[in-house]
Amino acid sequence: MSASSRLFALLALALATFAPTAVFARAAPDSFADLAKRLLPTVVNISTSQTLKAPPQNAMPQLPPGSPLEDLFKNFLGPKPNTPRHVTSLGSGFIIDPSGYVVTNNHVIEDSDQITVSLQDGTQLPAKVVGRDTKTDLALLKVSPKKPLPATKFGDSDHAQVGDWVIAIGDPFGIGSTVTAGIVSARNRNINAGPYDDFIQTDAPINRGNSGGPLFDMDGNVIGINSAIFSPSGGSVGIGFAIPSNLAREVTGQLRQFGVARRGWIGVRIQQVTSEIAEGLGLPTTQGALVAGVTDGGPAARAGLANGDLITGRY
Repeated sequence: MSASSRLFALLALALATFAPTAVFARAAPDSFADLAKRLLPTVVNISTSQTLKAPPQNAMPQLPPGSPLEDLFKNFLGPKPNTPRHVTSLGSGFIIDPSGYVVTNNHVIEDSDQITVSLQDGTQLPAKVVGRDTKTDLALLKVSPKKPLPATKFGDSDHAQVGDWVIAIGDPFGIGSTVTAGIVSARNRNINAGPYDDFIQTDAPINRGNSGGPLFDMDGNVIGINSAIFSPSGGSVGIGFAIPSNLAREVTGQLRQFGVARRGWIGVRIQQVTSEIAEGLGLPTTQGALVAGVTDGGPAARAGLANGDLITGRY
């Protein structure tokens, strides 16, 4: 075999070896247009209003009795009426049931007196709060439409991988429904926002007003609820955070059924086992957790746990 023939054979082998890799790689989409067209009707804009009562103002200076300036100051600087002040805010949400259930962030609707949901076609519907959970910053609303609404569904956020394409839809700054695209930048991100810090990070542009809106995968399933951004300026710098859909599905399901999020409770108080505690109690190890208190009638008490018990794991 000539040198040129051997070179051709090696090139052919290389192409045959590496070609299948491209088959399994998910290429960047040429366009998000079809996906956006399908998903836009499932996303809503949320506006809220809140009435704040201003405290009475009294800027009257101390004047001697009978001062000729007393009437003048009363007219111009006397106590002002308790004039209420109306505050409005904007956010986003998405429909998870054709009957009118809408998911959003709790901070979007917290303390509001009135909530209005605006659909993609411009229809405005009053909404009531079915339930909300401050620990996960999630809320479930209900509107009463005249006909079934287009709805989306939760995907499996555990399947989201760093580098996957995603699109975010919301109402940034109240300008109207807006679609942006990016990738999953990181998973399990802790931003010190609460006890359930396990955010999906994305570089899809998210701004004020996007809160409560969905983060979609390329199959059109919600894998996150856009909730926060990191920004020195207040605008998007490509660092946004979304609540994973698996957590949102569980919490909103409980909000729909019970009005609150129910969490596990075993009725026990524990403390770390230090070397001093282990020596004082004659414990063989500092590993595990020491039962420091048991609630009467609670699950732990019914299971037989008592003060001084050492809880260890088996591996």
